[in-house]
Amino acid sequence: MRNQTFIIVGAGQAGAMAAATLRQQQFDGDIILIGKEYHAPYERPILSKEYLINPEEAPKYLFSEDFYLKNQIDLRMGQAVSQIMPSKHCVVLENGGKLKYDKLLLAMGARARRFPLLDQLGENVYTLRTLDDAQRLREAVKKDKRILIVGGGVIGLELAATSCELGANVTVIEQADNIMGRCAPPLLQDYLLNRHQEKGVQFFLDTNIVSAQKQGSELVLILNTGEKVIGDIIIYGIGAEFRDQLAADAGLVTNGGIVIDSSCQTSEPDIFAAGDVCLQREPLTGDLQRRETWENANRQATIAAHAMMGLQPPQPGAPWFWTDQWGINIQMVGNMQAEEWHIQGDLQLDKAILFGTENEVLVGAVAINQGREMRNLRKLLANPTVVPV
Repeated sequence: MRNQTFIIVGAGQAGAMAAATLRQQQFDGDIILIGKEYHAPYERPILSKEYLINPEEAPKYLFSEDFYLKNQIDLRMGQAVSQIMPSKHCVVLENGGKLKYDKLLLAMGARARRFPLLDQLGENVYTLRTLDDAQRLREAVKKDKRILIVGGGVIGLELAATSCELGANVTVIEQADNIMGRCAPPLLQDYLLNRHQEKGVQFFLDTNIVSAQKQGSELVLILNTGEKVIGDIIIYGIGAEFRDQLAADAGLVTNGGIVIDSSCQTSEPDIFAAGDVCLQREPLTGDLQRRETWENANRQATIAAHAMMGLQPPQPGAPWFWTDQWGINIQMVGNMQAEEWHIQGDLQLDKAILFGTENEVLVGAVAINQGREMRNLRKLLANPTVVPV
């Protein structure tokens, strides 16, 4: 493969890990890694936690600058691809340049979904998706500030905990009647809600925002309940918009994300995709699913790199992700929508395992401050065949 060129569009977790995997697997052709941001590839999970809490915390880059040089990875930050021409095996850059490829990997990720009602308020309204977003938030979230967080998903809850630890007064507004949505079973939802409320976070669940105003330096939200909440800062996290337009314009099959098979191949044989931008069929249900997690980005990057080289991809494990809130480490693996959940341990002591079962078969698990046990649970659930409880 010495004379081949592999281009990777998107220099986030999936893109950078795919480039590294190609070299680990002895690919000796050219690798071009193109990223729209000006920062070298970095870890995103810390942005809502350690990076905000500690002003001395530096960004956590995936690899050193020397790594790309030593591995002859042509890292091109601050550039973007405007067009893919599959029939010519070519990508067009925004600056008009053209690059030929033998294999192409799309790993553009996602952007924060916008909320125009809040955006029109102007300054002091934030989202969190990138390092630049986190740097702006780091300057804004201070002691005694009134923080209104719109969205009770994982990022919203992590930001609520982080803001409280910094001494802010926090209110969370969530459209659903629970927190974390489909990411967590009801037992975990209730447990986390209680922990946040014990720390002073106020929640408005099953609540919509009907109007938003700026009154002097204050931001005022009117809720469908008729209540009014006032803050100095609004942070909203209401989901993501997936960067699949480039693929759709090139004729690839998309469905709110780039559709890929089990080897991360798209509808074009020489084009692959990995990370948040993808939709992949679940082995057991056949449903198209997107998994917006650090682990999934790494896993799909590894699979895609192998497939691009014509190698047998490693077997995917069960979906796994984690969150850290209030010093509590929570790890989840498998199906979080299991029919029944059973507790081992004591939630009041912040140390327990939740087992999710269907027809008395283990299909998912949650480990609360039980990292060692999670390693065993991930092994149990790695195979899509059922595991008796």
